[in-house]
Amino acid sequence: MESFSKNDWLAINTIRTLSIDAIEKAKSGHPGLPLGAAPMAYVLWSRHLKADPSQPHWFDRDRFVLSAGHGSMLLYSLLHLTGYDLPMEQIQSFRQWKSLTPGHPEFRLTPGVEATTGPLGQGAANAVGMAMAERRLAHLFNRPNHTVVDHMTYALVSDGDLMEGVAAEAASLAGHLKLGKLIYLYDSNDVTLDGPTSLTFSVEDVGKRYESYGWQVLHVQDGDRDLDGIDRAITEAKAETSKPTLIVVKTTIGFGAPNKQGTSSVHGSPLGKEELLLTKQALDWKHPEPFFVPGEAREHMQAMAERGKKHRAQWDLRFQKYRKECSDLALQWDMAQAGTVPTELDAIVKNLEVKEPVATRQSGGTALNAISPAMPWLFGGDADLSCSTNTYLKNQNAFEGQGGSGANIHFGVREHAMAAIANGMAYHGGVRPYVATFFCFADYMRPAIRLAAMNHLPVIYVWTHDSIGLGEDGPTHQPVEHLMSLRTIPNMTVFRPADGFETKGAWLAALQHTTGPTGLVLTRQKTPHVSASIAGKEVEQLARGAFVLHETTGKSQVAILSTGSEVAIALEVQNLLSAQGIASRVISMPSWECFSKQGPAYQEQVLPKSIRHRVSIEAGVTLGWQKWIGLEGIAIGVDSFGASAPAEVLFKEFGFGASSIAERLTRHLSKL
Repeated sequence: MESFSKNDWLAINTIRTLSIDAIEKAKSGHPGLPLGAAPMAYVLWSRHLKADPSQPHWFDRDRFVLSAGHGSMLLYSLLHLTGYDLPMEQIQSFRQWKSLTPGHPEFRLTPGVEATTGPLGQGAANAVGMAMAERRLAHLFNRPNHTVVDHMTYALVSDGDLMEGVAAEAASLAGHLKLGKLIYLYDSNDVTLDGPTSLTFSVEDVGKRYESYGWQVLHVQDGDRDLDGIDRAITEAKAETSKPTLIVVKTTIGFGAPNKQGTSSVHGSPLGKEELLLTKQALDWKHPEPFFVPGEAREHMQAMAERGKKHRAQWDLRFQKYRKECSDLALQWDMAQAGTVPTELDAIVKNLEVKEPVATRQSGGTALNAISPAMPWLFGGDADLSCSTNTYLKNQNAFEGQGGSGANIHFGVREHAMAAIANGMAYHGGVRPYVATFFCFADYMRPAIRLAAMNHLPVIYVWTHDSIGLGEDGPTHQPVEHLMSLRTIPNMTVFRPADGFETKGAWLAALQHTTGPTGLVLTRQKTPHVSASIAGKEVEQLARGAFVLHETTGKSQVAILSTGSEVAIALEVQNLLSAQGIASRVISMPSWECFSKQGPAYQEQVLPKSIRHRVSIEAGVTLGWQKWIGLEGIAIGVDSFGASAPAEVLFKEFGFGASSIAERLTRHLSKL
């Protein structure tokens, strides 16, 4: 390939000046990274990245993740100049209300943004998930003479990204899986927000660390000027198919800013008008007016778009042939891309036998294994706990990272990376990711869960050992506040099913929910049949979030609301009240979120205002139940940490005995 020219440097400096102009106009932002990392990003985009800006969702494009999302103006400048639907008005509206150029890149908002990044380390882990999804889909859909999945995943990572534990967890797994189509460009500028990295990051050799993870590590010593060196390194990285690659590119943060480059002062604050002009002079930029794009630079960068169009047009022709000659696979492809649930799943789930008594984690495993043959693109695993979470697919082998065979991912004890990698799979598309661990360890996953909810990613979380019911392992492993804390996340849907009937309904409801993440919260201990009355209507009832499970004869004086294993206790309480002549209604409420979305008519049908006396029974914190039972209601729960003892002892000692709850209700009613 020919060497780089003056027009290449003109394009690089256009990226730089557009970025610092937008940050200056916004009076906030991070100029350091765009100034320092523009050369490496330009070389990648101009010589290697396969993408078509006119069709940003073309499936076989390369993925580029700016993990160092604070440097968002670098990405926005690239998108604008290469022809994505991001006009200059949006560049000039950086960080403003309702603009397409927010402070950190946001998926689904800005054309060409592949992942929401900013919380450091997340994008690095997302890229691992994208590379895994690419390999899995290549195995599922490629056939001899028909290659429809073959693309790279690139991430631009920073010193801060590689300090984060989630990045380390994900990199270790990527090396283990030998993900040869994954490349990180490491903007190694030795500066973070507080100062030089020597403050905290002085004894570690990042390159050697990644070598120990099983990565190929390449070095570019002058990332500010050596475009050919960057180009050679990326070419070499692409040629290595048995290892992921980290390219350590030494750069100068804030390159060109004469009084600030190389210091933390250029990391997260605008340059200021005087320093901005001096920077343009140092870059030999002849256009002091803001937001100027030389015609030669725009034309030069538009050539990248033309190359992408050719790649996409060639793929379109290949896929037309594929659709004719591999028609059954093409139909599966369409469903996988659209996130469609096969129609036969409804019958598969409804016809599943529910055994009694059995833990809901076991019911969940049975449902998952019945579902998976009809959804080959269902792809997931667990944090070294599949024998306990029951999430291993029995008809599949372990995932093999080079060829993509096997649908069972062994994430290892890496819960945070597991969740962030699942997000990457969902960002990539074409697979339906699920992950599993004990419910208490949802705390380790929370940053990634939040991003999944924010970005409407259809990740499914299977959380087992859901309460004090796990017993002897004690309070370190007994989640009490977790259920309620997850209910507070916008766009997060949680199901806590009561038995096997509700569990299989919850699995199908989760698969049908494609606009956000879903959590299935399941028991370790066995649960009796309580929801047999909804047999054949599991999905409809679970999708509504709450339903009347049983009502005694006469006008109900009390509504007993419950979830999970405690629904059985609610039914016992109802029987004891009935013996005293007190009519009541038991409401199973597996999903607050789904019930909240029902219309007022259905909510009134299930939980009528006329039933003023209400009690909730749930083995977790009681904060929040007032939404449904009112300030005068009785909330039975666990407002402390658990203890180590057999489950039946814990339920008794923490006040979940049916007789003690019934007595408390009777006393309460007698005072009214």
